[in-house]
Amino acid sequence: MSATVTAKGQITIPKAVRDALGVKPGSKVDFRRNAAGAIEIVKEGPKLKSRFDRMRGSAGPGPTTEELMALLRGDD
Repeated sequence: MSATVTAKGQITIPKAVRDALGVKPGSKVDFRRNAAGAIEIVKEGPKLKSRFDRMRGSAGPGPTTEELMALLRGDD
């Protein structure tokens, strides 16, 4: 299987390769050199979340706006 490089340095990934990798429009791929020196194309997976992103939303639902306002006003 081969592909031709354009003047801009771009190629079209052959359909068989796109299908094998599960690459769709908008997918990101990475080019890596393996231990033997060959270049591999790898579909990028979802980015790992930071420790802060993993904690987001873990406190559960809080009070509503009305409940907070009643608390601040001292309403019973």
